[in-house]
Amino acid sequence: MQSSPTSNYNRYLRFLEVECYLSFTDYAQLHQWSIDHPSDFWQSIATFFDVTFDHSFDKAVIPARPFWKTQWFPKAQLSYASHVFRHFNNDRPALIYQSENHPYTEISWAALLSKVVAFQNILRQQGVVKGDRVVALCANTPEAVAAFLATNSLGAIWSSCSPDFGTEAVYDRFAPLAPKVIWAQMDYHYNGKSYEIKEKVRLLASRLPQPIQLLHFEDYVGFTESSTNVSDLHIEPVEFSHPIWVLFSSGTTGKPKAITHSTGAMILEHLKALAIHQDLQVGERYFWYSTTGWMMWNYALSSLLYGATLCLYNGAPHFPDPAVLWRFAQQAKINHFGHGAVYYQNQIEHQKEVLNGSHLRSLRTIGATGSPLSASVCKALQKRFPNTQVISLSGGTDVCTAFVGGHPEMEVTPGEIQCKMLGAPVAIWDDQGNTQVGRAGELVLTAPFISMPVCLWGDDQFTRYQISYFSKYKNVWHHGDWATETERGGIIIHGRSDATLNRYGVRIGTSELYNALATIKNIDDSLVIHLTNDNAEQLILFVKTQETLDVDHIKKQIRSQCSPRHVPDLIVQSPDIPYTISGKKVEVPIKRILLGENHEEVLSVESLRNPESIGWFSDYAKTLKF
Repeated sequence: MQSSPTSNYNRYLRFLEVECYLSFTDYAQLHQWSIDHPSDFWQSIATFFDVTFDHSFDKAVIPARPFWKTQWFPKAQLSYASHVFRHFNNDRPALIYQSENHPYTEISWAALLSKVVAFQNILRQQGVVKGDRVVALCANTPEAVAAFLATNSLGAIWSSCSPDFGTEAVYDRFAPLAPKVIWAQMDYHYNGKSYEIKEKVRLLASRLPQPIQLLHFEDYVGFTESSTNVSDLHIEPVEFSHPIWVLFSSGTTGKPKAITHSTGAMILEHLKALAIHQDLQVGERYFWYSTTGWMMWNYALSSLLYGATLCLYNGAPHFPDPAVLWRFAQQAKINHFGHGAVYYQNQIEHQKEVLNGSHLRSLRTIGATGSPLSASVCKALQKRFPNTQVISLSGGTDVCTAFVGGHPEMEVTPGEIQCKMLGAPVAIWDDQGNTQVGRAGELVLTAPFISMPVCLWGDDQFTRYQISYFSKYKNVWHHGDWATETERGGIIIHGRSDATLNRYGVRIGTSELYNALATIKNIDDSLVIHLTNDNAEQLILFVKTQETLDVDHIKKQIRSQCSPRHVPDLIVQSPDIPYTISGKKVEVPIKRILLGENHEEVLSVESLRNPESIGWFSDYAKTLKF
């Protein structure tokens, strides 16, 4: 890849050389400096991006053990909403929006500001002040963005769920927050159908801790420009570590974790990740397909921090046809297009309608996350979009960012993530805590990282925090990904380590099997489960297909593309594969069901995109002899 002198990465290097008298021979050396000198590094990020502090600080980072006692920019105060609206501009839209039942629309900065001020006034009338919680049951709409910015401008704390979440799933998330206000939609559209949820909203509002004020988005639809000025928006600065939003783990096993993120951390981390690692430029158009219940909604929102136009699509990614998002990207002249890895796999394998580089000349990056992007899919995307960089990210809701991701000046090796992100002290360890290069192991953080949660809401003694992230290694963050660092510094994510296959003493990532299965025609989806007890082990592959199951062919393909260890003991045709609402395969709970546990005890069906799929696995478990 040709080096670009105008890339934000190269601008940052020149800034370090001129302002800090620092120079580096390569990226690896820069990354090492960023984790060896976290205070200098994060202060350089704040200065480079001209982050405005309403109250200054003495030192950027005061490390501590345990990690959650680390202090980040102590005494500093700032505002996320203020950093968004400093990019107010009459020459380009703030938002571009389209949905299944709403035409393509561009929303100006003036119209967005007017709506945010109006929403802020409504919240102030409800008594919302700094530290209060405001929650939303809503689709990915411009009104949701405005409601968040109005909440944030007051120093209140935001949390949201997609309207397709079940009542219990929403209640489990919102109730512990004791919100003062709930924004809600009364209906939504998806995949060509309309769903009315008035009763769900009414029941939810009545069950949440009282008093609570219910506001209907339908009463405030539409954006119009007015004479509103940025000065009309009241800004309440907050401490750097003040919560900005509460995100939630999938909740497939037990109550979801209420992951609480820091305002300052999100500003600095997202500026770094979007502008330096993805090379987002001021004025460009940024899109990542998401719902309000997935961390990528929050991540994409931060493109506004750098003066980009945020592009929103609300609806199914394949309705009315598989090319709908590509047509949206073409019309909106999107520069950065993001989606889950499974979406690209389905597009490349099964659809001929995918547009290509000749249709999308403005497209600079294609981003993938949610699960590993296979080498074959990456190559296919590179072939269709030869002038577009295909990048993969891996991190998660726990940090609302990526540990490893893209780099605008590095070559892309299909099947690998390009690099460890700046400031992220990533390592790959074996069970004994030895660093691994060229061999698979556990992805860990060996030092404090700025976007670790400030807390899990309600976990005042940090008991669940300790169990969730620090139970495997002492004073080291264990993320739960099974990964390999290559000799050139790239990262391969094999899957979740708690779903890793320990086959005849050799640990195998599930992504390797899924990648092999992706090359077999007529397989719509699959799920691999490894069962073990004191006396035996069994590898079971569940396959969703409309064709007659050809077990011998599948085994042959897996053996040739992977190894004999990957070949399942049993291949079973299933009607569907269970997914969380955020689009991740449900592996560990299914394993527990197959080992004889009651699905009601190991799984919240409210957290699933297709809860009806669980019944089949429960019935199958009763017939399984293991």
